[in-house]
Amino acid sequence: MSNEYDVVVIGSGPAGYVAAIRCAQLGFKTACIEKWLNKEDKTVYGGTCLNVGCIPSKALLHATHSLHEAEHNFAKMGLKGKSPSVDWPQMQAYKQDVVDGNTKGIEFLFKKNKITWLKGWGSIPAPGQVKVGDEVHEAKNIVIATGSEPSTLPGVDVDEKTVVTSTGALSLGKVPKSLVVIGAGVIGLEMGSVYARLGSDVTVVEYLDAITPGMDGDVAKTFQRILAKQGIKFILGAAVQGVTTKGGKAKVTYKLRKDESEATLDADCVLVATGRRPFTEGLGLEALGVDMEPRGQIKTSHFATNVKGLYAIGDAITGPMLAHKAEDEGMALAEILAGKAGHVNYDVIPGVVYTSPEVASVGKTEEQLKAEGRAYKVGKFSFMGNARAKAIFQAEGFVKILADKATDRILGAHVIGPAAGDLIHELCVAMEFGASAQDLALTCHAHPTYSEAVREAALACGDGAIHA
Repeated sequence: MSNEYDVVVIGSGPAGYVAAIRCAQLGFKTACIEKWLNKEDKTVYGGTCLNVGCIPSKALLHATHSLHEAEHNFAKMGLKGKSPSVDWPQMQAYKQDVVDGNTKGIEFLFKKNKITWLKGWGSIPAPGQVKVGDEVHEAKNIVIATGSEPSTLPGVDVDEKTVVTSTGALSLGKVPKSLVVIGAGVIGLEMGSVYARLGSDVTVVEYLDAITPGMDGDVAKTFQRILAKQGIKFILGAAVQGVTTKGGKAKVTYKLRKDESEATLDADCVLVATGRRPFTEGLGLEALGVDMEPRGQIKTSHFATNVKGLYAIGDAITGPMLAHKAEDEGMALAEILAGKAGHVNYDVIPGVVYTSPEVASVGKTEEQLKAEGRAYKVGKFSFMGNARAKAIFQAEGFVKILADKATDRILGAHVIGPAAGDLIHELCVAMEFGASAQDLALTCHAHPTYSEAVREAALACGDGAIHA
């Protein structure tokens, strides 16, 4: 029968589409189910990341970085003239063009790899079966790659107009005069920095006493200082009590944890950026008896659930909610299904914040190593000593490498500065191969490049950096 498949993947986000393509490449008859509708009610691939996440946010970040350069740095470089005005509808159209180009790219790859596209809501009525609309398809292996959705707070009702999640923040009707961001994580700071550069008065309210929870303390402090210089205000150690809306305006009530004092903030728009939760409703998992984790993720062992032939990857299972982690799992699972040794090295998964400057990290933080009682050494190098970074007015950050005190093996790395999201991969490769800081320090780096700062930080783990 035509509706019998080796593998059916539910969801076409980074986890799902990568898993589907790799399965097809390995010779499996593969189908992928997707229900995502765009503004024209057309089903499109790519899930959250491509449609309302990583990709559109990067388009807005790039556009506003360019605006900042024109407003603040062009004149210094001898590029004189009036700064550009912001045409918000055109910026939105550019963002959509970027998204559309990428969704069409996935559609092309599916056709190329002969993957069947099943449009609609997928559910699992019984092991080995998936239902889409009125049709039931037989599948030897079913892969759940349904991703995640924004989580909200008690007392905060999201309308995606005045009180928005990251989805609404990408498509506001106009640039708000004032924006309150609840949560100082990656999403909140990226979108907050977009609107700050567009002229919004941005205040970030965070429950904890530091921004970017889990990030290396050194980096977090420097990052907050730089963002504050860019005009973003921070209220830390504050628990949001509720948000009320009236006449298209919002009022945020929060309580300071240190003294229980209560205060309010008025805003044209409130962005709720308090994390994400797995999206698994409507799949029929409870009826199947699928084991779940306490926080709503699907319980797996090497991506297999407790139901034979049923697997889960990406944001639907434990681990960092990152597109590239999901992609790695998609490839690994396909390899496992093909009888190969699929593997994900969860110790070497980079994280990036795409603000200006970018922030990137991989492996252990200094705080984690201290907590483990591990003997380590620190190699640190400021971009102030990097000629290329100074030339582009981005010399405020640094590269920090953490290495084992006895063996010199790289245990973690943290970068704040220009192109940090690209620089981090040199350190990922080094860690994947078990390299020492000295291995990096003895590798010739082209001059003048930002990458030289990585080499200098590696040198600082030994006899000392040259340009410090």
